[in-house]
Amino acid sequence: MLMRTDPFRELDRVAQQVFGSTARPAAMVMEAYRAGDDFIVHFDLPGIDPESIELDVERNVLNVRAERKSPAPEGAELIVAERPTGSFTRQLFLGDTLDTERIDASYEAGVLTLRIPVAEQAKPRRIQITGGSDRPRQISG
Repeated sequence: MLMRTDPFRELDRVAQQVFGSTARPAAMVMEAYRAGDDFIVHFDLPGIDPESIELDVERNVLNVRAERKSPAPEGAELIVAERPTGSFTRQLFLGDTLDTERIDASYEAGVLTLRIPVAEQAKPRRIQITGGSDRPRQISG
C-alpha cells in the first residue's frame, strides 16, 4: 500500500477531532452559464444525500446548503479521510433579470443543477417602427 504524508491533512484531521469541523473550508464548486432564456448553475456535490440539500431565495439571494456525513460507522478507525464532511454552503446573488419564482432544481450523479429562467421583462424584444406611410393622411378637397 502506497501512503503519502501531508502534514496539513494531519493537522486538519486533528482539528476536526478536537473542534468538530474541518480547518479548511469545504468547497462547493460550481459552474454557471446562460443558455437561451435560462440561467443554468451546476454545483458539484458528490456523496451528498439529496434529502440534506436545502435551497431558498430571499430577495435576490439564493442560498444552497448541503451536508455530507462520513460513511464510516461510529467508532471505526479512519486510515485516510480526505473527503470533506460536514455542512457546505454557497450564496449566489441573482440579478433582477432572473425569475426567482420559477427556479427548477434537480440532483443527478452528484451534481445539483438549477435552471433559473430569465424574467419576461428582461428578454430582448423587437420594437415595431412606424414610418411616414403609416401615419393617417389628410386629404384636401
